[in-house]
Amino acid sequence: MMDEKKYLKISELNNYIKSILDNTSFLNRVYIKGEISNFKKHTSGHLYFTLKDEESRLNAVMFQSSARTLKFIPEDGMNVLVSGKVSAYPASGSYQIYVTSMDLDGLGNLYIEYEKLKEKLFKEGLFNKEHKKPIPKFPNRIGIITASTGAAVRDIMSTIKRRYPLCEAILFPTLVQGGEAAPNIVKQIEVADNFGCDTLIVGRGGGSIEDLWAFNEEIVARAIYNAKTPIISAVGHEPDFTIADFVADLRAPTPTGAAEMAVPTILDINNMLNQYKIRLNKCIKNLVNTKFIALYNLKNAYILKNPMSLYEIKMQKLDKFTDDLNKNMNVYLDNKKHLLELYLNKIKIVSPYNLIQNNLNNLKELKTKLNVIIEKKLDKERNNLDYLINTLKLVNPLNILSNGYSLVRVNDKVVKSIADVKINAIIDIKLSKGNIKAQVKELYEDKDKKN
Repeated sequence: MMDEKKYLKISELNNYIKSILDNTSFLNRVYIKGEISNFKKHTSGHLYFTLKDEESRLNAVMFQSSARTLKFIPEDGMNVLVSGKVSAYPASGSYQIYVTSMDLDGLGNLYIEYEKLKEKLFKEGLFNKEHKKPIPKFPNRIGIITASTGAAVRDIMSTIKRRYPLCEAILFPTLVQGGEAAPNIVKQIEVADNFGCDTLIVGRGGGSIEDLWAFNEEIVARAIYNAKTPIISAVGHEPDFTIADFVADLRAPTPTGAAEMAVPTILDINNMLNQYKIRLNKCIKNLVNTKFIALYNLKNAYILKNPMSLYEIKMQKLDKFTDDLNKNMNVYLDNKKHLLELYLNKIKIVSPYNLIQNNLNNLKELKTKLNVIIEKKLDKERNNLDYLINTLKLVNPLNILSNGYSLVRVNDKVVKSIADVKINAIIDIKLSKGNIKAQVKELYEDKDKKN
């Protein structure tokens, strides 16, 4: 009987190999250095590339979450230091490194510093065009800040002498390489800036990035930016770009190119003078022609041929001005007369005599109105008085007594009931005519009221 064989799916095998790699602690954090090739940045932000050395290759992927922390832009040919974990990709049956961090190898650190400083100075505006000073076309004196030996200074000096021998070239020797180069360059820029130069050329010949690094120092960049004299940078060769190139007022690809930018050539000057000569002659001819035409027009002017017509025109203008003056004067006088009449009428209205007469008339009218009002008031009061007199007459006790009634008092108190009087009491009886004193002998009670 044949042994039963168990056949695996490819995916099962690949997943099994992946599990082995994932569970191997050594592969969970590895550090690798190599050269980037086949670099591709996906639209998702993930980076796909190959790491290689002289003998082998390794597929690599760096996801967007890790790639956004990079301080440089990866490119093919870069030597890098990466860290990450090694695992399998079951879909293709290959293993690869999942990169979590990546740095440049060797010169990469200098490149990172270069990019950081470049970004910093850019944000501060040191590279802006509005800060660039124009380079004089015809300088009298040029300052050259470079090493006293080497091809750069010879190229600059010979080019200036050949192209524009009228210009004075002054060398301000400086170190251009090494740890003391940057401070030395700054010092010479400050000296040359106060030496009365029209233009400064700052630079050196080509070299490696380490050789050119003094021109990537921040103090050199700020010295160039703060200089009052226009500066042309001439560092290295055509492909070399330093921070000094971005800050300078003009960047030259080579030291020789800087000298060519700083001065014109004799041929250029001769051509320019010839152009000025042509333009000047043309301007003079145009001016002469213009003046000739003006003279011709004056010679043939009607006024000059008939001078009396000039006076005739002036006389007509004088007559017109006279008529206008008389008309305006009459209008002016009429306006003043009208104003005078208005003022006279106002004076009449506000004169003291008229005011007194008006007030007297008003007073008479008010007096008449007052007499009428007083008379009406008196009549009304008389009627009220008569009404009150008649009312008093009706209620006057004396009038009641005249009808046969009498008023009885006891001790000045009016007697209203027999209860107010006692037997033998002395009473006063007030009659219509006269008084009687009497003594009470008897008292009789009103039986009808009692009942």
